[in-house]
Amino acid sequence: MDFTSDKLRSLVKKWQSLIEAHMDVKTSDGYLVRLFTIAFTKRRPNQVRKTTYATHAQIRQIRKKMFEIMHREASSCDLKELVQKLMPEVIGKAIEKATQGIYPLQNVFVRKVKILKAPKFDLGKLLELHGESGNDMGKSVPGAKDFKEPAILDSV
Repeated sequence: MDFTSDKLRSLVKKWQSLIEAHMDVKTSDGYLVRLFTIAFTKRRPNQVRKTTYATHAQIRQIRKKMFEIMHREASSCDLKELVQKLMPEVIGKAIEKATQGIYPLQNVFVRKVKILKAPKFDLGKLLELHGESGNDMGKSVPGAKDFKEPAILDSV
């Protein structure tokens, strides 16, 4: 999963700090994924100054919070649940809310996810997930008994 380059370039603007973080996290079902996050500083209400730069100490604090939240959110769920968290930007909103006291942020996203290592394939676990039912043939269609195959034509 990755941001498109035009989306990424539309987020980057002048007069604000860009904060990036990446970390490797092992999900509960054994996948090792690398999450890349991106955040931008936001103008405070009633701000007069043109720039919204965060100091290096603030950036380090924000990045530390990013690491904590990414680890907490990704390691507590399996890969399927992680994808469900990534779609509505749950992790980005959590980072934005947690770092509000350090410096206000905007456009906080998990911009990229790489699967570094997948667990060994286990057939028993796969059958357990999808169910092992060989006798389920489905429901009969009404009017199927009256159906008659059309005759084969000699020429068209």
